[in-house]
Amino acid sequence: MQKGNPRALLPIAVFLVIYLGLGILFEYVMHIPMGFYNIPIVVAFLIALLVACLQNRELSFDEKLELMGKGVGDKNIITMILIFMTAGAFVGVVGRSSADSVAYFLLSIIPARFAVAVLFVVSAFVSLAMGTSVGTITLITPIALSVSTTAGFSIPLCMGTVIGGAMFGDNLSFISDTTIAACNGQGCAMQDKFRENFAIALPAALVSLVIILLSSASQQVQELVIPEYNLVQIIPYLLVLIGGVIGMNVFVVLLVGIVTGSIIMLLTGSTAATSLLASMGSGVSGMFETSMVAILVSALCALIRQYGGFDALLYTIKRIFRGKKGGQLGAGLLVGAMDIATANNTVAIVMANPIAKEMAQDYGFTPRKTASILDTFSCIFQGVIPYGAQMLVALSAAHELGFQVTAFEIMPCLFYPYMLLLSTLLFIFVIPDRKQK
Repeated sequence: MQKGNPRALLPIAVFLVIYLGLGILFEYVMHIPMGFYNIPIVVAFLIALLVACLQNRELSFDEKLELMGKGVGDKNIITMILIFMTAGAFVGVVGRSSADSVAYFLLSIIPARFAVAVLFVVSAFVSLAMGTSVGTITLITPIALSVSTTAGFSIPLCMGTVIGGAMFGDNLSFISDTTIAACNGQGCAMQDKFRENFAIALPAALVSLVIILLSSASQQVQELVIPEYNLVQIIPYLLVLIGGVIGMNVFVVLLVGIVTGSIIMLLTGSTAATSLLASMGSGVSGMFETSMVAILVSALCALIRQYGGFDALLYTIKRIFRGKKGGQLGAGLLVGAMDIATANNTVAIVMANPIAKEMAQDYGFTPRKTASILDTFSCIFQGVIPYGAQMLVALSAAHELGFQVTAFEIMPCLFYPYMLLLSTLLFIFVIPDRKQK
């Protein structure tokens, strides 16, 4: 086992100091709203890449450019970026107007005493369909607060339920940034990763639902007033979900979603024909930062690997985590540490991908298992950190509507991420791996 060169990891340390250090300063010292997200992560990675270029004088700058070019030009990186942009076009076309319809439809047919459980199911479905937990929380939190005030449920319970449901869907969605990054980084099919993840996530979701029902059962409930809704607009989401589950090519699935979404949005008058292409462009533009991060991290990791940084990291991990099960836990904690540092689960997966891929080869677990571990552990950590986008967006929506609630009041009600951690550990250490067909 090669000891590698620990100094080659300096660029990652520089990035973490800049991003995490400034994030803590902005958020908790200067009290800037959404402080972590006022830091341009692309600039932080550019600085880290510059540090990497200044290292190892044995290689010329042209040789380093060639190494970076090979890293960025990897088939999986190109595929990941194209899927990012196509998924952005789909969300841009379809929009997010169907979320209210799904929520109000279920609330209209299910008794009010089960309204909090309905919020979990709605958040899970919307996030699964849209591929974004942050977008889901933005849409469903106002509905959750309305349910809380009119029916009499606890505000932290309703908000924690929405965050948990959104993380369930984001973890499994075929068009989620995290799924795309994990699957393409490990070279596995999305439906294989979905099956691996679903077996872990479903028990956690069911146990969370039971806890939610028990937590809300003792509260006095009033009847809800349900506004009008239109279910036609969820058809493109359903087509994307079905196509992904049955194993259709992701580009074909997204193309079907874009075409059907365009037709439905035009026929229902939700989008004018003149603004349809602009909506697509806005959706693609929304993926710019994620795509640039993927490019920069790929170039950075190519240099770090060449310098021996990955060998040093793997040497350390192997000394701490032994055996196949220990390796899986090590990969999970690796991406979890990245997520704590960056407060972004997609970035955490992109950073951990190349290291986790080598770990999988050394420890002997499959690409789909690796992709599942990366996505699941990043979902767990992202779902509970008080400075993550999910929590901050939920708090911002509540404060805009005049509700005073803190992250630490919501954290005890984040049942799903805690149950997902328990379920994941059970599948790693207790339940044997299924044989890959």
